[in-house]
Amino acid sequence: MTEHAPRSAIVIGAGHNGLACAAYLAKAGLSVTVLEASDRVGGAAVTREFTPGYRVSAGAHLLHALDEGVRRDLALERYGLRMAAEDLYTIALDPGGQWLSIADGALGGPGALDADRVSMAKHHRQMSRFARILDGIGDRRPPRLGTQNWRDLLALGRLGLDIRRLGTEDMREFLRIAGINIFDVLEERFESALLKAALAIDGTLGAMLGPRSNNSVFIALHRCNQGRDWALPSGGMGTVSVALDGAARAAGARIRTKTRVAAIRMDFDRACGVTLEDGETLDADVIVSNADPKTTFERLLGARHLEAGFANRIHHLRTRGCVAKLHLALDGPPRFTGLDADQRGQRLLIAPDPETVEHAFNHAKYGEHSERPVMEISVPSVFDDTLAPPGHHVLSANVQWAPYDLKGGWSEAAKQGFTERCLDSLEACAPGLREQVLANELLTPVDLENEFGMSGGHWHHVELALDSFFMLRPVPGAARYSTPVPGLYLCGAGSHPGGGVSGRPGRNAARAVLADRGRQ
Repeated sequence: MTEHAPRSAIVIGAGHNGLACAAYLAKAGLSVTVLEASDRVGGAAVTREFTPGYRVSAGAHLLHALDEGVRRDLALERYGLRMAAEDLYTIALDPGGQWLSIADGALGGPGALDADRVSMAKHHRQMSRFARILDGIGDRRPPRLGTQNWRDLLALGRLGLDIRRLGTEDMREFLRIAGINIFDVLEERFESALLKAALAIDGTLGAMLGPRSNNSVFIALHRCNQGRDWALPSGGMGTVSVALDGAARAAGARIRTKTRVAAIRMDFDRACGVTLEDGETLDADVIVSNADPKTTFERLLGARHLEAGFANRIHHLRTRGCVAKLHLALDGPPRFTGLDADQRGQRLLIAPDPETVEHAFNHAKYGEHSERPVMEISVPSVFDDTLAPPGHHVLSANVQWAPYDLKGGWSEAAKQGFTERCLDSLEACAPGLREQVLANELLTPVDLENEFGMSGGHWHHVELALDSFFMLRPVPGAARYSTPVPGLYLCGAGSHPGGGVSGRPGRNAARAVLADRGRQ
């Protein structure tokens, strides 16, 4: 293939980042084809029926990270994006009714302590400032290390200046806590065990670590780095993907579902196209993979096309998923102790104290599921009556910890046993819920891998941590969306800035393709 500015691109995978990338590339004038193995677009951001008449957001179930620039640039409202509820807040449940709420740094509810109200305001202000540093670099292409290129030096200088602008006190605190464990930070700042547990969940959800693990403060900052409250799209999370699909098609991209890519083709040392599972071959100047890095490099490309050190780094990426997704069809609204009707639709947490969260994690370290799982719960049908029959509801929960490599495997018996543990936790906070359950579905990390194609069933494609962030994500050599293979780019959650339904990796990857094109 001759060297020239790319005129065509193939995007592998129609997850939300792949669709965002395709839309931006098509708007820039490239001929874009998106290839999706499933019969629907969206990847893990989809809405589907799990039992007749009951629909849920099958993967991601709450929206808080969607980038406003992506939303505006691609005019997603024009293609059907609407919110059933916005400005949701968090409620930490308590079996005795002593729940507490967390809304924009303010505490409420019978479980809130006066001493913690003041501390929470300061904690929220400070963590929001720290999170804005991550937010600020989330739309930037990471700089290269070890070069004298002025753009790279400027990017590093901007990051240093952002930290310096915190001021002496906050800068010192940021540097002290950013890489440590959230358990110690919360112990320093708060008295309420329920509050500490709720905040600890934000430092561990989706990650293979507990509150006492280093990097849990970093995870908490990543989860709040958009500075937005939680929202529920009308029709479920699939609405976001459908809107991105509409934007990509309107820009001229072609979307092919039920089209599985078997391999990335090479022309000497450059990616030049793909081979489909049915043997069809397609050519393009640029290949952009929305698949996770292990799938991209090991299965689709093959290690023989990679330098040995790089291939070894990819092979050892941490992709061990640890979150199960529980779906329940209910014959009425769940009656959480002490909550009124609207409060049932907020973001609900089950975690009585930080020690329980830590002990729940301990099981996963040894290949066991938690006996007392902690849960993030949404009952979207409180605000969106399209998801269940009249008077009925659906409940969706992220459940920790459910390790991908469970001892003995995720047999039906193991799944049923873990489902029972989850129902025990729910029943304690919503008496009578077991009798309301008409149907249930448990998606383990193995199920998530099989359904959504994520190695290890990991949300972020690669564990999100300081050693795999910004200029190190997913690994050095592929941290700028471009890869060591000319013509091959990454645009999925395994790229900077990581997981969450944001669209940022997709947009940033498109910008990288276009920027590199401008230098060819």
